[in-house]
Amino acid sequence: MDNSILGLLKLRIKRGTNLAIRDAIKMHASDPYVIINMGEQKLKTGVVKDNCNPEWNEEFTLSIKDVKTPIHLSVYDKDTLSGDDKMGEADIDLKPYVQCVQMGLNERPDDSSVKRIQPDDTNCLAEESNCIWQNGNIIQEMILKLRNVESGEVVVEIEWVDVIGCKGLSQVEL
Repeated sequence: MDNSILGLLKLRIKRGTNLAIRDAIKMHASDPYVIINMGEQKLKTGVVKDNCNPEWNEEFTLSIKDVKTPIHLSVYDKDTLSGDDKMGEADIDLKPYVQCVQMGLNERPDDSSVKRIQPDDTNCLAEESNCIWQNGNIIQEMILKLRNVESGEVVVEIEWVDVIGCKGLSQVEL
């Protein structure tokens, strides 16, 4: 096992809301997909045709080497004849989530809130985000407001996965 990896992060790209219209021909929709970048890792959701409120519900796994490296999401409109159009971007700041995991909580009732994270200048949160205890893990669902675009939000969820042989988060300095 690569001992520079702290562990894994499950990233669920759930849905988009009120995404920008980028389809010149149809004039009423877009064919959105999301590209996920973190360090050298690059992943991509499927394309949802003719929809400004797409449901992706796709899960990805990222290997985490540095919790200070944000996860960068870029939303694009798939075009057949020309280059794909950018529909905004957002970053996921892992630090507040890592602080929750580092609290070392034991069993809690499912769906109990562990921490609330407020939107501010350092994150892309559209509204308050909760870290929630679920099935023995802390999950954070967040609504990210897309930047560099006239409208649009993406709903995502993150969940830490400890891996045997990896350092984990207990000794990570934030």
